[in-house]
Amino acid sequence: MKDLAGRIAVITGGGTGMGRELARQLVAEGCHVAMCDVSAAAMAETRRLCEADGLPQGLRVTTHVADVSDEAQILRFRDEVAAAHETDKVHLLFNNAGIGGGGSMILNTRDEWERTFNICWGGVYYGTRAFLPMLRNADKGHIVNTSSVNGFWASVGPHVPHTAYCAAKFAVKGFTEALMTDLRLNAPHIKCSVVMPGHIGTSIAANSSKMHSGSESGALGERQVAQARAQMALAGRDTTGLSDDDIRRHVAERAQRFLTEAPTTAAAAAKIILDGVKAERWRILVGDDAHRIDELVRQAPEQAYEADFFQDLAAQVGWRVGR
Repeated sequence: MKDLAGRIAVITGGGTGMGRELARQLVAEGCHVAMCDVSAAAMAETRRLCEADGLPQGLRVTTHVADVSDEAQILRFRDEVAAAHETDKVHLLFNNAGIGGGGSMILNTRDEWERTFNICWGGVYYGTRAFLPMLRNADKGHIVNTSSVNGFWASVGPHVPHTAYCAAKFAVKGFTEALMTDLRLNAPHIKCSVVMPGHIGTSIAANSSKMHSGSESGALGERQVAQARAQMALAGRDTTGLSDDDIRRHVAERAQRFLTEAPTTAAAAAKIILDGVKAERWRILVGDDAHRIDELVRQAPEQAYEADFFQDLAAQVGWRVGR
């Protein structure tokens, strides 16, 4: 699908980050866009940016509030897309929505763990299930599922438990790879790709706090402060002299650094993804760090979860996790 003009693209998590930049770049190529997110305000800003970039006459950009971990909401999103775009078909599906958090089976609650897993994996599964009939109705289709480097390397360092996110991203990777054969046999006009970004400059850290806190401000509650304090202690930092507000400021500053100090911007990531789709690449690594991590894990898989492996990797790719 080298020419995207006149096609219809569905994007989950379109309010910020890579989802927002995918929407902007797709619109610039003349592609209709339907996006969902839990934040109507964030999507309104994405739409405003699309219009400011220059919305071609007749092009439709629609926004729909939906939580991708809830199948009923995804099915409603699908029905709204069909009505708003007056169609029974879509051509591109970007299962992009995701959050972090819930990393420990011990420190985090089951609800926190499953919240992360159900968005990162359930959103891909429910999105594919819901929109597959509309993709089958199109002359060409492409499913683009966002995994992560954590889909082939289940770590962000030896002092940071990361089980929920990694389990979900491994599931996304395996599902997409298996889906290739299913599509070739049963819907050969539909392609699929798994996207594995490294550190991309997005608001995922801040958005994750909002989702887990249930607050638009993302302010940490007492339990989340205690978890953050315990995590900092695991990383070797003395927190005895830090107040709860100090911990909150530390977490907020770390989220801001994640956004501003990333080696790859969300806009650059979106371009890499769309170039990969046009080239019909099933495996799309995003960022120099993603390529290097892939190489290092393949070279020494038995050492991939040792402290010295991470130290060497972090030095090579410029990661500064847990500061």
